[in-house]
Amino acid sequence: MLWQIIFLAAGILSLIYYSAICIALKKWDSTFSRFWLAAGIVGIAGSVLIRLYGMPCVVEALIGIAVCLLLIAEIKIITGMCRRPLEKRPEEDTRSGTRWIIVLGAQVRGRKITDSLKRRLDSALEYLKEHPDVHVIVSGGQGNDEEVTEAYAMAQYLERAGIDCRRIIQEDASVNTLENLKFSRKLIADVDTPVGIVSNNFHVYRGCVYAKRAGFKNPFPIAAGCHPLLFPNYFVRECFAVWKLWLKKC
Repeated sequence: MLWQIIFLAAGILSLIYYSAICIALKKWDSTFSRFWLAAGIVGIAGSVLIRLYGMPCVVEALIGIAVCLLLIAEIKIITGMCRRPLEKRPEEDTRSGTRWIIVLGAQVRGRKITDSLKRRLDSALEYLKEHPDVHVIVSGGQGNDEEVTEAYAMAQYLERAGIDCRRIIQEDASVNTLENLKFSRKLIADVDTPVGIVSNNFHVYRGCVYAKRAGFKNPFPIAAGCHPLLFPNYFVRECFAVWKLWLKKC
């Protein structure tokens, strides 16, 4: 009986959340939102099947394993989100050479900056104004439905906000997070210099891991916010991305 209630409640809540995402984004087929539609259907169907046939032990075990893996990924993501956005160390303030931050790209609709990307750029903008000696790499190529590269759109946004174009370098060939960091690494001579990784809060853990894999010795997170309604959607999606990250390391 308990499992039946759990499946039914999870299914109904998933469908409600899917509807809320559709209303917020004004589209029904955004990439990960369909996960909640599928979860809603599975939850309600599972509730009916449990009522008819009961709950097999093997299914309970699989659910337990999945929940444990999900919690491990969530803890890692939350730990990354809670790290200090700036790690100031006296030796870094006096060392020679330019320090850098890297803004990881996100979708551009035509030429328009999306909400997630705007939040990243606003966090980068705040950091750049507080640290006039820091340069920024805006990293992101051009998708099929984008009129310009993400790097170009980001550079234009920062320039309009008052950042000197000489402080901005565009990396416009990457198509994913790992490439963002690998290609940006080629633009920085000293990998020992502190490098800030700018992304939305749910994404900074993976961004810093990829930065280390790309060769940066001292990456630190600069976490931007996220649309409150969409945070659960991005957070769960990021768990799957973290699993993929770990599996690629194996």
